[in-house]
Amino acid sequence: MSLKGINAYKKGSVKQEVSTADPHRLTLLLMQGALDRVAYAKGAIERKDFESKAEFISKVSAILLYLRDTLDLDAGGEIASNLYGLYDYMLERINVAHMNHAIEPLDEVYSLLEPIRTAWLQVPESEKERAYAQRAG
Repeated sequence: MSLKGINAYKKGSVKQEVSTADPHRLTLLLMQGALDRVAYAKGAIERKDFESKAEFISKVSAILLYLRDTLDLDAGGEIASNLYGLYDYMLERINVAHMNHAIEPLDEVYSLLEPIRTAWLQVPESEKERAYAQRAG
């Protein structure tokens, strides 16, 4: 199978996964997508492929904006407020990486986002169900 065929299959598979994902899983997919694109942007900078770097950084920024802007600051209290500030900071660092073709800010963003994703993976099923029930009711 050609690389184009593999990429098309993966894209279709991701679209299907997103369309059936619960909010918890969708957040995990977004976080993983951001981490992947940070790594791709880093590689693009190393290769001096600035067109690809711009594309990957744009995608990371869009994901971080979405994650930030969908926080429920009323329900989430201090944790949501802290995450909001952290996402803002990551967006600033992504912009620095973009403007300066710099890898270090990308490494920093990766090191900040990865533990959040890891913690999100460890949310117990009972807590997910409780959160969904609160949103529905």
